[in-house]
Amino acid sequence: TFTRSQELFQRAQGSIAAGVNSGIRKMEAPVPLYFARGQGPNLWDVDGNHYLDFQLGQGALLYGHAPKGMADALGAQAHLGTHWAAQCELEIEVAERIQKMIPSAELIRFNNSATEVVTAAFRLARAHTGRPLILRFEGHYHGWADEGLVGFANPMDRWGDDEDPARLHPSKGVIPEVLEKFVMVQWNDIAHLRRRVDQFRGQIAAIVFEPALCNTCCIEPVEGLMATIRELCDRDGMLMISDETITGFRFGASCAQGYYGYRPDLTILGKAIGGGTPFAALAGTKAAMAKILSGEVVHAGTLNGNPLCLAGSKWCLDQVLALGADHPRASQALGRRLMNELAALAAEHGVPLRPQGP
Repeated sequence: TFTRSQELFQRAQGSIAAGVNSGIRKMEAPVPLYFARGQGPNLWDVDGNHYLDFQLGQGALLYGHAPKGMADALGAQAHLGTHWAAQCELEIEVAERIQKMIPSAELIRFNNSATEVVTAAFRLARAHTGRPLILRFEGHYHGWADEGLVGFANPMDRWGDDEDPARLHPSKGVIPEVLEKFVMVQWNDIAHLRRRVDQFRGQIAAIVFEPALCNTCCIEPVEGLMATIRELCDRDGMLMISDETITGFRFGASCAQGYYGYRPDLTILGKAIGGGTPFAALAGTKAAMAKILSGEVVHAGTLNGNPLCLAGSKWCLDQVLALGADHPRASQALGRRLMNELAALAAEHGVPLRPQGP
């Protein structure tokens, strides 16, 4: 039963727009749940219901709920200061860890959300190349901003044709010209990718992608796709942008780029890097970050490099480093077990279900 959650949701609608602070949460049925506490994989709501949490904060909690070490790190930093709008040694320590873990991360800048980082990456790519267009793949999610959701989840009756997928945005109020700044391509169709790049050759600033499509089903890249993206970017002077908001650190210390064996120019990191704190990072090669170094590209934010988030991130990254080269073998074994047994249950009960992913 969800009596208390229902009461709180009713109350929230008097002060919070639609009663929630992220639109997708309103879709929860029969009511958006209100949680009281979490521990490891466990959650308890305000009605006392106990859950095993397979969602883990939409991917942010690689380490589970309320890990003691992280709580201690956040508490210790809170006594020293929660915000300075200036520098601290922690930001160097976190940046150096990312450098150590991800070979393509020669330089780093911090933000508070991956949506911000995507915006920075697109701005940087356009400044780096002097070109207006970004090539992206159907179904890939790059944040909720005007540019991030173009072509994300178009209705079936508005997919467009196979050669020219639709460039739609699910939200009203988007600057119309934004939609014209993207080239849409079908995921895992290398021939289609080559044709689209050739069609807009000399106009594309960057190719952006989730290394494994995570937000619309879970679809790994076909053999040769990453190599083709790298080849085309090198050929035409485009930047290769790997959006590792979800895949980051779940595929090992070097993220999905290490797992699949490619080297991007820019990497978007979020979710697991902060372990539930609002923290994200833009990492890139020195060449790709040059316009930030020169000051030609503005990258700013009052809360960037927030010491509380940095303290949490330092603890999180140390947990990944401690797992060593064997990571992510254990988590993938659990994932395969979960997929296999879900598939077996689905077959037994006639449910059309296809679990897939790494």
